[in-house]
Amino acid sequence: MSLENIIVSLSSSIRTVMTCIDRGTRGIALIVDEQRHLLTTITDGDVRRAILAGLDLDAPIEKLIEHKKNNPMYHPPVIAQDSITKALMLAIMERNAVQQLPLVDEKFRVVGIVGISELLGAQPRLPVQAVVMAGGFGIRLRPLTEDIPKPMLPVGDRPLLEHILINMRRAGIDQVNVTTHYKPEKIREYFGDGRRFGISLAYVNEVEPLGTAGALSLLEAPNETLLVINGDILTGVDFRAMLDFHQQHHADLTVAVRQYDIRIPYGVLECDGPFVKHLSEKPVHHYLVNAGIYLMEPAMYGFVPHNQRFDMTDLIQLLIDHGKSVISFPVVEYWLDIGQHEDYQQAQEDVANRRVVT
Repeated sequence: MSLENIIVSLSSSIRTVMTCIDRGTRGIALIVDEQRHLLTTITDGDVRRAILAGLDLDAPIEKLIEHKKNNPMYHPPVIAQDSITKALMLAIMERNAVQQLPLVDEKFRVVGIVGISELLGAQPRLPVQAVVMAGGFGIRLRPLTEDIPKPMLPVGDRPLLEHILINMRRAGIDQVNVTTHYKPEKIREYFGDGRRFGISLAYVNEVEPLGTAGALSLLEAPNETLLVINGDILTGVDFRAMLDFHQQHHADLTVAVRQYDIRIPYGVLECDGPFVKHLSEKPVHHYLVNAGIYLMEPAMYGFVPHNQRFDMTDLIQLLIDHGKSVISFPVVEYWLDIGQHEDYQQAQEDVANRRVVT
């Protein structure tokens, strides 16, 4: 990866930085001045917190930097001279709990960046077990799903579910459960025990559909954080970044969310009785919608009723009612819920045009 892919000038917008982080695949952007001196770093977590704070993505990056510095979690960027040893680089990263270390020359100009996985020689295992909810009928996608379950629909040169598993494997997840109901044999025959995909796969079949959370009660409670994802989602979401965000906020449940904008194609009037107080021309309303990806701590398993229909929306509200820490994690990477024919066609085009890493 070229260093230029993650270097951004101070005059850039938040949206530009977000795109840079996604393109660079390191979860970080380096903000530099005209002489390439490092001013600060922006991580994907910083961008996600800015979205939750309602910052305009087209605002200048200074707004995000100001917001970041006002956050109690803020720390100045950690850098190192490019001339030091790899062992010392690793020690600096471990001491400061950072995954990426910008490198500077003797004049403090950015000349490189090193990731902890590069120094360790391999991507460490992510301490997460995963569940893919793959039991749906895919009714809205018929006749495509007459003979195969929706997660087995081909997207590009492989089934949708394979895209999900590949993304997990890249993140260091090696234990995955797949919940099935509709034509489960199609999934089992193709994936087997998961060995040829570099993961360990197990299956649990729902005799009756149990909703988007009910099948969790059929699984043995995990001993580490659980990732739950719907089996009809094509995404490049960074699971490591999501786990970091989850742990930083000491969450019991983290819900991945996607910004969804609704543009009103008219001028909207705000009135007090017959008197017009304000006119907004074609306003845009921003909402955060459920992206169908979750992280939950093992203790939350006890809130899922055994062998009963129960949706993740029910679990979210139940945990909130019990005072548990439920947070949202904005997805800034590629994300598409393949629920209808037009979504499926969009997925095919996006994979063909490499808009999503496969």
